[in-house]
Amino acid sequence: METRFFMEKANPKGYTAMLGLEKYLMSTSIDKKLRELIKIRASQINGCAFCIDMHTKDARKIGETEQRIYALNAWRETPFFTPEERTVLALTEAITLVTEGHVADDVYNEVRRYFDETKTSEIIMAIVTINAWNRIAIATRKIPLSYIEIT
Repeated sequence: METRFFMEKANPKGYTAMLGLEKYLMSTSIDKKLRELIKIRASQINGCAFCIDMHTKDARKIGETEQRIYALNAWRETPFFTPEERTVLALTEAITLVTEGHVADDVYNEVRRYFDETKTSEIIMAIVTINAWNRIAIATRKIPLSYIEIT
């Protein structure tokens, strides 16, 4: 498999706009580990090898455990995640799989039990952004080799 093309070279303005979203997310109140769990889970669902590789590495760098990373695709069957993390993972799945039933009221209402409107909006932006990155990486067949860290 080969990368079809590099979006950052073919469309630098569009790519820079995406990087702007990523930089915005780094300024939000979302916990860094939770942000990486969102990115990994959406990437697992979408089958984005590049993003799974990137975000599991990023998660490890900030202290996420191997056990939680390995169990993430079976989070409902493990005791490793907090109630707050579980609600965010459920929302991540609902938004990523939006064509399978939209975001149900019970999923949204559970998120709102733990997070105010501002934090909920930040979480939604994180989920939407990783889904966009997944689609870029999948469409261009971005190969998991290395990447540029955003600081």
